[in-house]
Amino acid sequence: MVSSPPVFTNKPPVICLMGPTASGKTALAMALCDNLPCDIVSVDSALIYRNMDIGTAKPTAEELQQYPHRLIDIKDAAQSYSVAEFCRDVLAEINAIRDQGRIPLLVGGTMMYFKGLIEGISPLPEADAEIRQKIEQEAQAFGWQHMHEQLLACDPQAAERIHPNDPQRITRALEVFRLTGNTLSQLTETKGDKLAGDVLQIAIAPSERKTLHQRIELRFKQMLAQGFKDEVKSLMRRDDLHENLPSIRCVGYRQMWQHLQGEFDEQEMEFRGICATRQLAKRQLTWLRKWPNLTWLTMEDENNLAKVLTLLEQFQAK
Repeated sequence: MVSSPPVFTNKPPVICLMGPTASGKTALAMALCDNLPCDIVSVDSALIYRNMDIGTAKPTAEELQQYPHRLIDIKDAAQSYSVAEFCRDVLAEINAIRDQGRIPLLVGGTMMYFKGLIEGISPLPEADAEIRQKIEQEAQAFGWQHMHEQLLACDPQAAERIHPNDPQRITRALEVFRLTGNTLSQLTETKGDKLAGDVLQIAIAPSERKTLHQRIELRFKQMLAQGFKDEVKSLMRRDDLHENLPSIRCVGYRQMWQHLQGEFDEQEMEFRGICATRQLAKRQLTWLRKWPNLTWLTMEDENNLAKVLTLLEQFQAK
């Protein structure tokens, strides 16, 4: 622990610690909590779900007791959670942490959450279960290509951005149009509340992609050894869960679900799960390379903690 934690004359800054999956974000965040008056807030669209612990690489119960994470285990696997809902919840958490004179430490790899928080998000209507159910019933009857064609007819701009094989985003765009009579493209022209005050944005990434690939493969194998299959079997016993839900479409869960349905064998499941995780990491890094105002750390650097502490001192001295 540092002997004299920093004293802030204004609101404490927010630290945003971003990076691809398996890059060591959580370990660095915990080390920062040992040295600074930080409270961790999860920025991860998979960690929100209860009873999805192994496949999401959720911190252990012991780690969460020592280093509590806000916005973990806040949703059931049958529920959805929009970027707008995240922004609302995380801004409330940030204000509560700052009011205590502590540093909000936002940690995760869900870049849409970070983007919405930092840039502000459009005031869209909340999800409507009845409309979503109707859209899903139509999709089951006619297919998602048909639903994408519906979207093309009412919101060509959104249809151009959204892939025909992306049921979650197609559903949301159609839902918004059916609820409001306005297109998603029209409503997103206006931005709502965004993060205020000082923000230190840090990204951690590997010096070589193969290093991250090796860590991803090792972690997936460890998940299997820890009982990932049984975790998904438990989810499959529920009548209200299916593979098109956002929770089950999480990396690893979708591949395991398909394996347990008999679509392919265990070896193929492992291969597909590792590949899907690597693809996720690639998308995260693509986001980050275009991200403004980032300070980069190298995953393999043993001095990352010291570098962040120095960065914070310099940041405060400005």
